[in-house]
Amino acid sequence: MSRIDLVWAGLVAATLVTFAVGESGSAGGAATWPVLLVFALALAKGAAVALDFMGLASAPALWRRIVLGWLGGVVALVLLAWWLARMT
Repeated sequence: MSRIDLVWAGLVAATLVTFAVGESGSAGGAATWPVLLVFALALAKGAAVALDFMGLASAPALWRRIVLGWLGGVVALVLLAWWLARMT
């Protein structure tokens, strides 16, 4: 099995975990861990797609930093919005 196949299988597994967490209803309650798990998986999946499927693993470091920084920034802003919504 090649690396890209293993990455794809990991993406499928992460998607199934995300689906299971969402369907369990635990993400809507007072518990914080399901939401953080979903966002951590989203960040990991985005990084895997960028590095392995978009070929950024062999790209210049500047491009990796730009794309992964953008991804981290988006996830951080969505988490901030979620946290602020919980405070009200």
